[in-house]
Amino acid sequence: MPFVFLAFVLVPIAEIAVFIEVGGIIGLWPTLGIVILTALIGTSLLRAQGLAAFGRAQAAMSEGRLPVEEVVHGFCLVIAGALLLTPGFLTDIAGFLLFVHPVRLMLARAAMKWFAKHGTVHVHSNAGFGHPPPGSNPRGQTPDATIVEGEAEEVDSHPPAAHNDDAPDDGSPVGPTSGPGRWIPPKDS
Repeated sequence: MPFVFLAFVLVPIAEIAVFIEVGGIIGLWPTLGIVILTALIGTSLLRAQGLAAFGRAQAAMSEGRLPVEEVVHGFCLVIAGALLLTPGFLTDIAGFLLFVHPVRLMLARAAMKWFAKHGTVHVHSNAGFGHPPPGSNPRGQTPDATIVEGEAEEVDSHPPAAHNDDAPDDGSPVGPTSGPGRWIPPKDS
């Protein structure tokens, strides 16, 4: 409840006070121009850094590891974008601070400590995610990237000879053969 009160009541009151002060110093139109300019700059920064964070997350997943750090950075960038699109100087300052990498790291560490102390985090993934397949290196790639598709059929290499009087006892083929060790009975004439 205190966070909701802070976010929806105190922050707008503080923003209005700052608008009045800045507008009194530089005037109405320059104040509005600064608000619009920060929204445009924030949008372009969000696009550039957001795409970079998305690329790093994809690279982490292709290496077979969970992209935890990349997700935290992406979440901070989404919050930064929302703050920069919200009219106000205080929210713009907070939004621009979230674009600074060390600030995001500090906030991520603080959030992880808070979750470790107060909350529970559940991670759900597909079976085997993050574990390389047998016979692959730790990065998850198989030694040979060639994929061969086919069908296999198990063939008994020694035919049963107990019920066939023409079958040789020593394993040598009698009659025509097809392949090594394969016995084909002679044709009846």
